Amino acid sequence: MPLTLTETLSRAGNPTESDGFRLWHRFLGWQRSLSASLLALGLTQPLFSVLAVIGWLTREGGAVTQQRIANVSGMDRMHISGLVRKLEAMGLVTRTPSQRDRRAVAVSLTPEGRDTLARAIPAAADHDAAFFASAPERSARR
Repeated sequence: MPLTLTETLSRAGNPTESDGFRLWHRFLGWQRSLSASLLALGLTQPLFSVLAVIGWLTREGGAVTQQRIANVSGMDRMHISGLVRKLEAMGLVTRTPSQRDRRAVAVSLTPEGRDTLARAIPAAADHDAAFFASAPERSARR
């Protein structure tokens, strides 16, 4: 007997029974609400994440390249490139071609970028504390 479309796609009877779907759905909710929290700073969650990674890598020392940002963030290198260009257009970072490798681009925070990051980190931390304190998964899955 042939399988139905639902049986071939998932063992779950509906999306809410799929752990992956619930994770994805919760992530999107977190991303939207964090972006709303950062809106006053002109940031979205992806822009903030890249800006924060640049800040961490700067603190660690060494050249901050788009490739290092991609490695730390786990995001696609082309996505990082677009986000870094947006941050540059916003005046939050500068991009400088590497003297040693034509493919590499060094990224650094501008003074405005450092100031924005200093304001964004506490806003993101406050958002996350509130968001995860109310997470239904904490009581439902334990």
